[in-house]
Amino acid sequence: MARQIPLTCSGHTRPVVHLSFSDITPHGYFLISACKGKCGMPFLNGHQLLTASNEKLMRIFDLQNENAEPDLLKGYTVNIRAALWSKDSKFVFSGGEDKAMRLWDTRTMSEVKKVDLPNSVSSMVLSKDGSVLVVSYAKTISFWDTERMENMKSFEAPTDIFSASLHPTKSCFVAGGDDFKLYKFDYTDGKELESYKGHFGPVHCVRYSPDGELYASGSEDGTLRLWQHTVGKTYGLWRAVNNGITSEGTNS
Repeated sequence: MARQIPLTCSGHTRPVVHLSFSDITPHGYFLISACKGKCGMPFLNGHQLLTASNEKLMRIFDLQNENAEPDLLKGYTVNIRAALWSKDSKFVFSGGEDKAMRLWDTRTMSEVKKVDLPNSVSSMVLSKDGSVLVVSYAKTISFWDTERMENMKSFEAPTDIFSASLHPTKSCFVAGGDDFKLYKFDYTDGKELESYKGHFGPVHCVRYSPDGELYASGSEDGTLRLWQHTVGKTYGLWRAVNNGITSEGTNS
C-alpha cells in the first residue's frame, strides 16, 4: 500500500496563514504563501488588489493606477477574518467575527446580502469554477451556491476547522484545523476518506492545486507542505516505485 509522504517547503519564520494557487499557465502553475504579520489578507483578480484586516475595512487597489486612492468597503465593526473576489470580480465575499458572511457589490461599493451563521467564519474559499463557496466555522464545513448565497450542504469534522478546499472535480474536499491533521472527505455524503498528520501545529490554510493532483497546507509550525491527492502516483517530485510505494523525493 502506498504511503503519503508530504513534501515540506521551509522558509517562513512565522505561522503560514494564507495560500493561493495560480491558474495553469504554459509554464505550469504557481503557489504563493503568506505568513502571519501586519499586511492583512491580499487577493488579486488580475488588475485589482483586495485587502482586509483587523482595521474593519476592505480596500480595493487599482494596480494600473498606483497613484489612485483605494476604494473602501465599509460596514464592519468587528475584525474581518476572510475576504475574496467572486469569479467575475463583480462581487466580494467576506466573513468577520460577527458570526455572519456578507456579499458586496464592487460596482456600487455596498453590501447587498448578509447571512447569519452559528459561529464566526474561519475561512472562505471558492471552488475552481467559482460556483461553490466553501465556508468553515467551528467544526462545520459548509458549501454555498455563489449566485444565490444559499447553503447547499454542511458537514461536521472531528476538530475545529480553520480551512477547507474543494477538489476541482467536486468529488471530495480537504480540510485542516486545530488537531494538526489534514482530512479528506467525500463531497457527496461527508464521509471521511483519509487523514494524515505531518504538521507540528494547527493547520491554518489548505488549498487544492488547479489540476487537483495535490493540495497544499500551511501551519502554525511555519512550514508549507504538499500532499498527493492520489497517493502512489508519479507526479512532480513524487515517483512511484516498488509497485506503487512512493519514494520520498527531495524536500524543497
